[in-house]
Amino acid sequence: MFSFPNPVNEKAARVVAGVVAITGVVILLTGAHWLLVPLAYGFWARALTGPTLSPLGRLSMRVIAPRLGPPKYVPGPPKRFAQAIGTAFTTVAAVLALGFGANTAADVLTGLLVVAATLESVFALCLGCQAFALLMRAGVIPEETCERCADIWSHPPATQS
Repeated sequence: MFSFPNPVNEKAARVVAGVVAITGVVILLTGAHWLLVPLAYGFWARALTGPTLSPLGRLSMRVIAPRLGPPKYVPGPPKRFAQAIGTAFTTVAAVLALGFGANTAADVLTGLLVVAATLESVFALCLGCQAFALLMRAGVIPEETCERCADIWSHPPATQS
């Protein structure tokens, strides 16, 4: 149950990111900070179990992504790292807004999340994955965590069918 897929279908990840970006924009436009709770739950579920406990993850992987054409596989560990960053941002934003009434601080975190999710969804640019690669290069994350990621910038990821 507490496993994360490796590889990950990038198309499914981009669908999830699109929904996250839209939800973040709704939160910022309406002040509906309660939406941070289901958003945080989704990140927690995806970071801990991949799509297993995430309704959005399951929908994107099983229903939407297959309709977008053949899968494009990318390494899983960087995507899991990105989900963990989203978990931190949404959890802290929810606690700030709902627990302390610090809506401005929560909105800043939500805005950063919207930027990252939009870059992932629209341009396939995963900021969390880029941070993962930098941490691998710096030796903070050991290469055996993701051997395929060790040289992530010198060649494009292989596709699988």
